[in-house]
Amino acid sequence: MAENKNPNLDSVTTINQDGSHFKLHPANVSGKFTTARRIIGFILIVVYATLPWIPINGNPAVFLDTANREFHLFGISLDVQDLWVLFFFISGLGFILFFVTSLLGRIWCGWTCPYTVFLDHIYRAIERAIEGDAPARKKLDAAPLTGSKILKRMLKHGLFILCSTLIAHIFISYFVSLKGLYGFIQDGPRTHTVSFGAIAFLTATLYFCFAWFREQFCVVMCPYGRIQSALSDDNTMVIGYDEKRGDPRGKASDPNNGDCIDCRRCINVCPTGIDIRDGLQLECIGCAACIDACDEIMVKIDRPKGLVRYSSHNALNGISSKIIRPRFFAYLALMLLGTTVFAVTVYKKARPFNAQINKMTGSPYQKDNTGVRNIYQVHLSNKRNVSSTFDISLQDAPEWISMSGTTNGITLTAKEKKTYNLVVIAPAEKYEGSFNFTIVVKSRNDGMTVKNTISFAGPSPKLYRKNVRMAKDAAEKEARDTPTHTDQP
Repeated sequence: MAENKNPNLDSVTTINQDGSHFKLHPANVSGKFTTARRIIGFILIVVYATLPWIPINGNPAVFLDTANREFHLFGISLDVQDLWVLFFFISGLGFILFFVTSLLGRIWCGWTCPYTVFLDHIYRAIERAIEGDAPARKKLDAAPLTGSKILKRMLKHGLFILCSTLIAHIFISYFVSLKGLYGFIQDGPRTHTVSFGAIAFLTATLYFCFAWFREQFCVVMCPYGRIQSALSDDNTMVIGYDEKRGDPRGKASDPNNGDCIDCRRCINVCPTGIDIRDGLQLECIGCAACIDACDEIMVKIDRPKGLVRYSSHNALNGISSKIIRPRFFAYLALMLLGTTVFAVTVYKKARPFNAQINKMTGSPYQKDNTGVRNIYQVHLSNKRNVSSTFDISLQDAPEWISMSGTTNGITLTAKEKKTYNLVVIAPAEKYEGSFNFTIVVKSRNDGMTVKNTISFAGPSPKLYRKNVRMAKDAAEKEARDTPTHTDQP
């Protein structure tokens, strides 16, 4: 029967010889690693479900507002101009995963991957609660169609669809916010066809994956299992079987046998159906279920725990493992580079408001006998959900420089963007040529400032003063030459 299928290194465990899907029924297991995984899984599910509910600076903790091209991450607001920052965020996460994999193997897959978390701690938990343990589920599969079987299957798949719908709605709320999602539901699918279409597609995909496809996604579709061989080496910590201690396999009563009694308990609890005793395999997700299962048996037969354990290939073969190695430094350097650039960039760029200052197009400056003028455009963008007031000032500029235009008490409503003209004037008698200075935009809400260093352009001081003197002399001469008219008596 299919249920007695033995793992084969020459084929994928979840696929039969004819290409059909081999349905796995992992047995229940308990132990320290299983308990730890359940706690971590519960925490991750709670975090996923509650982040859209947590307001920070007027926005959800994580809000990818694609409609308005704004992104809010734990109080940090980014607009479309800051989108390039996400490259360093994503690359930093990727390099962290590389670094962790080089040290701990596929611990991400078995402990924190969203797919594994949802499958093991929601869908399989529902299945066990309704249909029982692995033997009961196998028996139910083989049983003829009865009222009891129909009721159990309808209840199970109904809950699967409900959970898939909830997960899909929560996922969409990361892009439209819970308030927006509630509005969509009130308006109905006809008003928001795209959003409801996305929810329906995501619900169907989740239901298909978690009700039927299951571990095949990890084995067939996910590329991470295939690249782990390039990220790890013989010093990487993986789940392994101590062959020297366990072989030859056989009954515990035979003193010539090793500690492994060939009970197949490690195979029965494996969510991908492999035999860990055959060594590290593509299908292994590092969930540690086989460790807890083997430790249970070792306790029962009065043998030391750890026949199957977290270890490195070198350690299992009696060779000392090395944590510090070239691969370690390479991934560490890439990880620090990505995360550091992201952190520094966010610190400098990701603010509650944007202030970009450019020179007015056209002539770089204007001049007359009173002074030289430069006109700047101040582009202000309020990222907050509340009104904000700003002041504009000059820094590192000569004392005789003056400004005209709107500079104090500039108020922008929530999410508002405006452009203001700022005129900076250098009086003729003080002008000494071009120079650099800083325009400071300060928020009255929190005192945060944005500084833009920019240049003040103008003509040659000597030529300008000469022209000013000539103009003044000409004006004075014209005034002298103009006859004065007096009233006749």
